[in-house]
Amino acid sequence: ISFNEALQYFQTADLSECRKKVRGAAGRRGLAALLRFLFGPPRLQPQLQGEWELALAMAQCECGLDNKEWVHMRILQTIYKKLMRSKLGCPRYGAHWEELGFQGKAEGEALSRETVLVPFPPWSWDPERQHKGLAAPSLSLHAAANFPFSIMSVNITHIVLQALREGRLSRECNRRRQVIAVLNELYAAAFLQLYRVWKQQHKTIADSGFLLKELELSTKKKPRQLLKSLEAYMNR
Repeated sequence: ISFNEALQYFQTADLSECRKKVRGAAGRRGLAALLRFLFGPPRLQPQLQGEWELALAMAQCECGLDNKEWVHMRILQTIYKKLMRSKLGCPRYGAHWEELGFQGKAEGEALSRETVLVPFPPWSWDPERQHKGLAAPSLSLHAAANFPFSIMSVNITHIVLQALREGRLSRECNRRRQVIAVLNELYAAAFLQLYRVWKQQHKTIADSGFLLKELELSTKKKPRQLLKSLEAYMNR
């Protein structure tokens, strides 16, 4: 499945109740709202509000993968085949998911809707960029590094979505007049940063909590810097 087809599926799904929750949270008032208005990041342009709402509505609906939903299963198959460079499909359950860093044989228990939409770096969808990302999942197979590729993917997804909720990405979204594209690229940039530190400094799973906290701070405070690092990496 292509990314655009997967996105179209979520665009047409019934997320009306989740959209209401997003609007309600965004419309809260009080001292925190006033301080954010006076000293916080810039407001998102009105024409981008719909895309912003869609992204957060998917995150708001904590709906696990549905074995009966064919699109969900196609997304899982695509991710596995791209990252593992396999031409063959794989069973829904099995030890093969541990090769991507899941800590069990039933990968669906750890994933929700937003994790499926913003699942893995763009190279897992784009054949022209795919080869640049293959080192990250391979690190999860290294006995010493023990890099939990897929679990880190879930954590980074939550980090970038929270940055979006707090308006930390509004400036970049306004500049590019896009929301989901910025969200996905920041996800990839954050993942690249984590992978580089993990590999260069020989980190292990014991360091993951501290590294994720540092990454969350960088994602919220310096999103543009992370995006520039990703751009330089892809250009090389």
